[in-house]
Amino acid sequence: MSASAPGDYVIRSIRADEWPAVKELRLRALRDPIAHLAFLETYDDAVGRSDAYWQERAAGAAEGASGARQIVAEGPGGQWFGTLTVLMEEAGTTDWAGFPVDRKQGHVVGVFVRPEWRGSGLTKALFDAGLEWAWAAGAERVRLIAHEDNGRAQGFYLKAGFVPSGRTVPLAGRPEEMELEFVVER
Repeated sequence: MSASAPGDYVIRSIRADEWPAVKELRLRALRDPIAHLAFLETYDDAVGRSDAYWQERAAGAAEGASGARQIVAEGPGGQWFGTLTVLMEEAGTTDWAGFPVDRKQGHVVGVFVRPEWRGSGLTKALFDAGLEWAWAAGAERVRLIAHEDNGRAQGFYLKAGFVPSGRTVPLAGRPEEMELEFVVER
């Protein structure tokens, strides 16, 4: 099936009742050849999760949720071409890796664009919407983590205005791997 023309999609927040589509796109992302570099979860772990898990995940990142927002690019017929999620991290808390959060920030996770849409401008459109939401939610900066061997992602993040922070994040259970943090300031 060929992709529609660039721009032939709508960028929007998910709704809580769209959890089956959230699940389908996440499972597709986890089957991507570089998923082991891009995600902390495996396909085998995700496919075994209950419907209640996916319902809760969608509800927590749907339009109207305050702590996170999942954004998708939806094409004709309702197919989702790509997604990203922005998690809000509050100053004075600790992030998922155990680092202190010194100011309110957005944390971009779960970035995935179907292969046939890569290079079309869709990823930029998703990032523009994610950043807009984070700034409106009061973020002072937005960050993301990229594996040191994921050059394609790093190239896009630099092009999108993110800069390396100089901080690396060791992955729990995989001490030989490091993630590179990129940030964009408001």
